[in-house]
Amino acid sequence: MKERYDVLIIGSGPGGAIAARTAANAGLSVCIVEKRPAVGTPVRCAEGIGMDALAEFIEPDPAWISAEMAGAEIIAPDGTSMRLSSQMAGSKVGYILERKLFDRELVKQAVAAGADVFMKTRAAAPILEDGYVCGAKLEHNGTVADVRAAVTIAADGVESKFSRWCGIDTTVPLREIMSSAQYLMTNINIEPNITVFYLGNTVAPEGYLWVFPKGDRMANVGIGISGRKSGDGHRAIDYLDTFVKAHFPEGKIIESIVAGVSVCRPLESTVADGLIIVGDAARVVDPLTGGGIYNAMFTGKLAAETAVKCLKSGDVSKKALMEYDQAWRASKMGKTIERNYKVKEYLIRQPDEKLNSLIRSVKEIDLAEMSTFNLIRELVRRNPRILLDFGAIKEFLA
Repeated sequence: MKERYDVLIIGSGPGGAIAARTAANAGLSVCIVEKRPAVGTPVRCAEGIGMDALAEFIEPDPAWISAEMAGAEIIAPDGTSMRLSSQMAGSKVGYILERKLFDRELVKQAVAAGADVFMKTRAAAPILEDGYVCGAKLEHNGTVADVRAAVTIAADGVESKFSRWCGIDTTVPLREIMSSAQYLMTNINIEPNITVFYLGNTVAPEGYLWVFPKGDRMANVGIGISGRKSGDGHRAIDYLDTFVKAHFPEGKIIESIVAGVSVCRPLESTVADGLIIVGDAARVVDPLTGGGIYNAMFTGKLAAETAVKCLKSGDVSKKALMEYDQAWRASKMGKTIERNYKVKEYLIRQPDEKLNSLIRSVKEIDLAEMSTFNLIRELVRRNPRILLDFGAIKEFLA
């Protein structure tokens, strides 16, 4: 490990890896540090991503794709099923990844571009000078060393401490933390190319439950509920166990994970002097779906591009790095986060009877393109009073 780099990246997930690959390909010296002993573990993710979204960053490889999805199904509290059929039906519209292999491939590409990577290396504290983040104190194998960098990128996930140590307010209200649990299950009867979502305050209060296929009779079966709905006897894993017992009594659990996912608005600012924050650490998870792989990669790439530009100009101040913050907020991704936050806030206030009515209203629809936006737009068209709750969101009807 060198004492100085152009860019130091805290975290080896998709956001950190894409940032490293982008910066290294631009000729910068780059170091990734990861506190865990292995890239890609533990898997705190349902592992789904759209086909086009993935293609922006990497060529799909069967080695790390568990299943190809052709559609989705949403189950209302009363059991009403809504199938999302589209003109694309029969072709793949998304993938369920094998994140352990996928993340490693991204890091492998970053290393091939010239980045250094160090595992079991924890950022113990930022190096701060005159208000600037100038790298980090890194703990590795019981020793602590200062590693300086012109730009530090925080990509250390939802539990990120590094940004807070740098003076960023990362507080998330309890109601906007999704308490999640997931099993990787085998020996279960599922449709191998359809993702399924279950809604309802009995099944998943202020959240949803998912079944994401991962091959023959295998799937990620998980749940996310509002943090304020979680407590002794009614935690996310309690709801998940109830569902599994009812729907997959013969299924076998071969992996289990619990985690928290922020479903709030993003951080008020995702930059500081010498610092850029990406992915889950920046709270750019989709508030409606909880999905974050694409958003992490998008912000990681943009962060690196901004770092390259600012290093060339010799200015890594917050004002200069703010180009990153403004760019992602103005992007399609940023606008989607804001829109889906409002939709999420609307949906979690609805009783089961209203959710049943909404799903029945779009029970059979044909979408030109399968997307969350098109589904929401169709809901609004068939239930125009929703606009009273959303406010002046005219793009729903565009």
